[in-house]
Amino acid sequence: MFERITPEAAGISSAQVAKFIRKIESRGATMHSLMLVRDGKVFAEHYWAPFNENTLQRMYSQTKSYTAMAIGLLEEEGKLSLDDKIADHFPEKIECELPKHIAALTVRNMLTMTTAGGPRNWFIEGDPDRTHHYFNHREFDHASGTFWKYDSAGSQVLCALAEKLSGMKLLDYLKMKMFDKVGTFKTARVLMCGNNDSWGDSALLCTTRDMASGGLLMMQGGKWNGEQLINEKFVKDACSALVNNRTNWCRHSLDSEGYGYQIWRAPENGFAFVGMGDQLTICLPDKNFMFVCTADHQAPADAGEKPIRTMLINAVYDFIYDYLEDAPLPEDKAAYDAYMKEFASLELRAAQGAEDSPLRERINGVTYKCEDNAMGWKSFRFIFKNKTEGELHYTNAQGDKVMPFGINKNAYGYFPELGYSNEHGTVKTTDGFMYKDAVSLAWMDDNKLYLDIKIIDTYLGTCSGVFGFSGDYAAAHFEKAAEHFLDEYQGEFAAEIAK
Repeated sequence: MFERITPEAAGISSAQVAKFIRKIESRGATMHSLMLVRDGKVFAEHYWAPFNENTLQRMYSQTKSYTAMAIGLLEEEGKLSLDDKIADHFPEKIECELPKHIAALTVRNMLTMTTAGGPRNWFIEGDPDRTHHYFNHREFDHASGTFWKYDSAGSQVLCALAEKLSGMKLLDYLKMKMFDKVGTFKTARVLMCGNNDSWGDSALLCTTRDMASGGLLMMQGGKWNGEQLINEKFVKDACSALVNNRTNWCRHSLDSEGYGYQIWRAPENGFAFVGMGDQLTICLPDKNFMFVCTADHQAPADAGEKPIRTMLINAVYDFIYDYLEDAPLPEDKAAYDAYMKEFASLELRAAQGAEDSPLRERINGVTYKCEDNAMGWKSFRFIFKNKTEGELHYTNAQGDKVMPFGINKNAYGYFPELGYSNEHGTVKTTDGFMYKDAVSLAWMDDNKLYLDIKIIDTYLGTCSGVFGFSGDYAAAHFEKAAEHFLDEYQGEFAAEIAK
């Protein structure tokens, strides 16, 4: 599937596609992959090493769109109605007198995120069953159906409902009903919640081509090779603007164009599956065009809007969509060969700075003792093997750590912090498990350096550390952008050369 064609065959020049990639690279995008698809054929496909076409990427909230598909399939089987009261399907989970708003909450309300409002915390310590948590440990704000409000925990309840009524794991059910026939999602998997329910609002792991097949299936009205795999009416509704999700009338973006069944509307009569960090599948039926990408553009909690996402999406429209012609262009072998050569060896973005700094010799091997700090760091020292690689040695609450890094390039290894979740979300590991990482260092000036840490595993995250040095003293400031981990790498501390 996904026959490869040249951009010209898709109605756009190779030079224009090259402009698009240069644009997003120059504006700070940290891409993992992208695909440009027209009429079901791929006219651009790129991966930033170490990612490749077989990489299973964490889809985060794109998972919700697949959970919605499962609900549509169950409706088609007659196992539920979208107007069912959601609580009626889970009497065994309810241990309290339900507030009137949750008692009235329907499957349709959950699909459109017009619920009573999500619980304060998606996970709660001591209750691994998020559906039980949803019903028993929350306050309800308003009547369902009144307005749109993001409710990720409600999407998890939909996943639990799909697994209960199908008698299968979410992905197994989707494969049996659809994707085995499509021929995709063969290696995909879904992480689990603490009670072994599939983590259906956040934790699908699949390839970029898997994502593309899901978007294409929906863009074709649920039909594949002439066979209707999912009800056409449900697909149409799921991809429509069933509710207005704009919460600020001054804002026009991908997340304010309307909302269907766990699927966002997009400009130019499009729809999109959207995952945190910019796992994106944007479908634009008017030109039978689809943009698919994986990336990590998570922002710190206090960063406000998502500037990289806005730039990326605008670039898709401004550099690709607006240039798609109705008919193929004449082939241009020279332009195509130049485009392919330019982007043949893309690599994951690394920190960039000067080639070297006098600071390297000044601090090489010098141990700094940290003042008491909330991060729990006791001491640190940088060891430089040469001008291109080194190690950060530090001691924190867990003990002695070593973090290899490249200078102006990534060093790939394992992030040394222990206890982070693996197959079960928010469940601490005790077996020495560590996430894969990519770490780079850049010289900011003669007394500052920048450390860039990327977690590139089943959980994605970023962490940046700025170290400043003055005489015998040093200080550091760390910021993290990750869900449910890296909290120990956020804050600041002061330090002095150990005597």
